[in-house]
Amino acid sequence: AGSTPLLWTWGDHRPRSIGARTTLTTEMVKEDNDVPVPNWLRDCQGIHDKGHEQALRDGTVKTFEEWEETARIWRAFAFAYALHDGQYRKSGAPYIIHPIAVASLIRELGGDPRMIAAGFLHDVVEDTDVTSREIGDMFGAEVRRLVEGVTNLSKVDFCNREDFQAENFRKMFNSMAQDIRVIIIKLADRLHNMRTLQHLSSEKQKRIALETMDIYAPLASRLGLWRMKCFLEDLSFKYLEPDGYTSLKVAMAGRAVAKESRIREAKAFLKTKLDQLQVPVIEYQTRFKHLYSVWNKMHRDGKSFQEIDDIASIRIIVPTRTDCYMALAGVHETFTPIPGRLKDHVALPKPNGYQSIHTEVLGLHGQQLEIQIRTAAMHNAAEFGIASEWKFGGRQTSPMAVAGGGAASNEKL
Repeated sequence: AGSTPLLWTWGDHRPRSIGARTTLTTEMVKEDNDVPVPNWLRDCQGIHDKGHEQALRDGTVKTFEEWEETARIWRAFAFAYALHDGQYRKSGAPYIIHPIAVASLIRELGGDPRMIAAGFLHDVVEDTDVTSREIGDMFGAEVRRLVEGVTNLSKVDFCNREDFQAENFRKMFNSMAQDIRVIIIKLADRLHNMRTLQHLSSEKQKRIALETMDIYAPLASRLGLWRMKCFLEDLSFKYLEPDGYTSLKVAMAGRAVAKESRIREAKAFLKTKLDQLQVPVIEYQTRFKHLYSVWNKMHRDGKSFQEIDDIASIRIIVPTRTDCYMALAGVHETFTPIPGRLKDHVALPKPNGYQSIHTEVLGLHGQQLEIQIRTAAMHNAAEFGIASEWKFGGRQTSPMAVAGGGAASNEKL
């Protein structure tokens, strides 16, 4: 197309499903106003279009391998964009919106470039005429294995907790044993599908929500993906108990303002005390329970919402394990501890690796207050579970996989 640079040439591997279209150009994506391409992906495009020699020369990448991995991400998007052209979600939005969302979630979890590429490609084998062999030829054996793993999981019917046993259970753990990244991609896929569930029929909403609550949320919990677990549970709760969800959401919003004011006052008082005791603290956070955890506690303990005292807590992030116990001593010197309400998951981690000290005290106004104490590393592991090894462990091989990360990405997830 004149001077427009070609981004992809199908050659002998041209998918039958896109007919006569044999190339994808930058201009095609630019002109598609229905497909918002995130900035991080545009950055990948820029590095791809420069070519490795120019990118190395101007310092955009440090090695050819960095350029290659970043270019792989853009090529995977371009491939998925062309293959899903003409396909639409139930909402009426172009189908490519879904692979973009899944790849973005994987990136925010710290996934490596090949995971991100597989996020773009996770539906192409199932929804188009492209074969997994062609995926391997174009993007490498590792991406092929990831896509095959997600495709195989998509064929497993998880109707409920009982049906999940036996053969389906074996298939899931077989995928986990081969490459845990397959499960992370599948969880990202499920999270975005849950976020767009409003476009399906009521019957399908309930079926998918039940499957998510019974299978995917516990799986995220078992892998230590706390944020993912909370999102999946709350979204499932919304469709399984719509009246309870709505009423609890309104009630939580009503109490949150007053609770946050008291938490802010307690944090300021506690900070002054711990500073006097020379306890090193990185950060003080306010944590509100997610809706489903409150609902679950109400029904488990037979309590009304007004009887749930710990909807909000203070979280103290410290540098080292030793500092956790220094902070605990300072907290108990500042506030009166409630007997029997201390849990030391630092010394005795949970089965999924979760580590934190939880203590409940009587706050400034004699009200029950939960305080959590952990190191920054423990916090990252608690929030992102097994994915924290990728996100914070320095395993990234592409500058685009981590560009724009940190707190902003965490909030976006």
